[in-house]
Amino acid sequence: MDEVKGLYKVRDMSLAEEGKKRIAWAESRMPVLMALKEKYIASKPFKGYKIAGCLHVTKETAVLVKTFAACGAQVSWSGCNPLSTNDSVAAALADEKISIFAWHGMSVKEFYWAIDETVKIKPNLTLDDGADLIFTVHNKYPELAEGTILGGTEETTTGVHRLRAMADDGALRYPVIAVNDAETKWDFDNVYGTGQSTLDGIIRATSVLLAGKNVVVAGYGHCGKGVALRAKGMGANVIVTEVKPTAALKATLEGMRVMTMDEAAKIGDIFITATGVKDIVIEKHFAKMKDGAIVCNTGHYDCELNL
Repeated sequence: MDEVKGLYKVRDMSLAEEGKKRIAWAESRMPVLMALKEKYIASKPFKGYKIAGCLHVTKETAVLVKTFAACGAQVSWSGCNPLSTNDSVAAALADEKISIFAWHGMSVKEFYWAIDETVKIKPNLTLDDGADLIFTVHNKYPELAEGTILGGTEETTTGVHRLRAMADDGALRYPVIAVNDAETKWDFDNVYGTGQSTLDGIIRATSVLLAGKNVVVAGYGHCGKGVALRAKGMGANVIVTEVKPTAALKATLEGMRVMTMDEAAKIGDIFITATGVKDIVIEKHFAKMKDGAIVCNTGHYDCELNL
């Protein structure tokens, strides 16, 4: 592990050059963000602002982080999911003197330590994916939530649900933009992005042939719909489990079989949860599954599978 106390902690700084190449590749495919960077790099509209972020540490996120820094912001970053952090990207950001605390495979204790380190800059703005940063600020640093922080953003469905619950209880101390509510997010990223990346991850991990398999998708929201449609397009027999009647009807009209998880557990070959709700697949379902069934979750947290 490589660390400069208070500035960064990453797995291996020797990966920095590889990470820079990955980031450059992403920059060449993100023309809108790069155009904004070019437009504002001279005027530096974020000068004087401190931005704390807790997002997936990937090459694409790195482009965003570097854009903020180039436009004047002091940035401090951590990863919102220990399993999605790319160590070479983290090293590349650290090499450019950007404060980052992230490495692949962090423990729960390390995950929250990294968020604490991120908050030490006393941010004016927060960027979150899953709301762990915002929850930490409210629970451990209320003075920041009630005075220093002007506002924030939350990217994903799970985080928005958590923050709406806080707002309903009167506990949310600063305004947060629900990025997930933007049509460009839920009707593009969630449907097409999550749909493709979920199946890509399964195929890379298992080398399974999807054609002819019974693929059970739990949840038919935007993410679940995207996964189901991509699986269907690759020749799978798609089964959807869904508790919302209108969503179940949509799945039916789009060519999916709809049944309960109790029924689907007996015949599924691949199970994918996409609900944002805990305990979707529990012990009684595992007991009914075929030997060798593949079970995975594409929601933000792994609580959908009760292992």
